[in-house]
Amino acid sequence: MSASPLLRTLFGYQAWANSELLNKMEGFDPERHKEEFHSALRLINHAHIVSQIFAAHLVGKPHGFSTDNTPQTPSLTDLRVAVAASDRWYLEYVEEVTPQLLSESVPFVFTDGDAGYMSREEMLTHVVTHAGYHRGEVGQIMKQLSIELPWDTFAVYLHRTEPSRRSHAL
Repeated sequence: MSASPLLRTLFGYQAWANSELLNKMEGFDPERHKEEFHSALRLINHAHIVSQIFAAHLVGKPHGFSTDNTPQTPSLTDLRVAVAASDRWYLEYVEEVTPQLLSESVPFVFTDGDAGYMSREEMLTHVVTHAGYHRGEVGQIMKQLSIELPWDTFAVYLHRTEPSRRSHAL
């Protein structure tokens, strides 16, 4: 599999996994799980802000963030809308970006002021793996509270989106 089809698949997976998790986050009891729910929202918002920062790096525009999270915690509804919009942006980006641009390294500055230099392909990989890490953290919070978890694995995504893969099993 070449890089472009794999990136399209990974960002399709990310959009699906984000949606699944945000839907399952409805299981938090706003009174009993207030602190844990807030932590979960902060984690997903952080992943979202980092994805916005890297989207700006990918296209060479300023991102306007001075930190990797926002001072205010968005509602679950607002976060769901923002994450879905970001996921759509990335899906469109990986559909249009050329192999030449993917391999090009780009200098940028992290929000803490440190210099960075990554290829666009590395940036895209960072966005996917970073979001997965934080979805896992939220999953641990949900597990501790006995809230139903999404089945967030790449293999599940592949087989749900391409059921014909099951016919190739031994």
